[in-house]
Amino acid sequence: MRVLAVTGYKPQEMGIFQPNANEITYIKKTIENRLIGFLDEGLEWIVVTGQPGVEQWTAEVVIDLKHSWDALKLAVLPPFLEQESIWPEQAQERYQRIINKADFTEAISKKPYDNPGQLRAKNDFIVMKTDALLILYSEEQEGTPRYYLQAAERKAATDHYPIYRITPDDLQQTVEDMSEELDAFEE
Repeated sequence: MRVLAVTGYKPQEMGIFQPNANEITYIKKTIENRLIGFLDEGLEWIVVTGQPGVEQWTAEVVIDLKHSWDALKLAVLPPFLEQESIWPEQAQERYQRIINKADFTEAISKKPYDNPGQLRAKNDFIVMKTDALLILYSEEQEGTPRYYLQAAERKAATDHYPIYRITPDDLQQTVEDMSEELDAFEE
């Protein structure tokens, strides 16, 4: 696998309402651990749309990992022009920092939002252009990532397209691991 799409919940879908909430640290560490495993196997590109939540946090992890992994690249492919215009200011600022450090960025639709078809087209396009999907999603908690997952499942049904999941159990394991590390450090 050379090119990996990454997606997941938006902050509000996870009950995260502060841009620096502690939960984000655990989510980012879990994503980092998964990406390092893929990097060891030859991963070169991470593709996100740049939406707030898992995708922006992933982009920040990738930007940090690039210091150790020279070959790692970040592509940000928003579904349409000016996607950030309706986001809160802090999400817009985070997005702009990510765009400035991305290796490639280009909107899939060359016009601003005008219909939900642009979002479906984004999911299909990114799945078509990548080798696998990493998704933070649980069937027990519906949310917008399910549409992305459905596009990936359609491709996986007819082609080799692995779908890797980050589950609530994975996040809990990261919390426990980081707590143990902190306890060991404090002793």
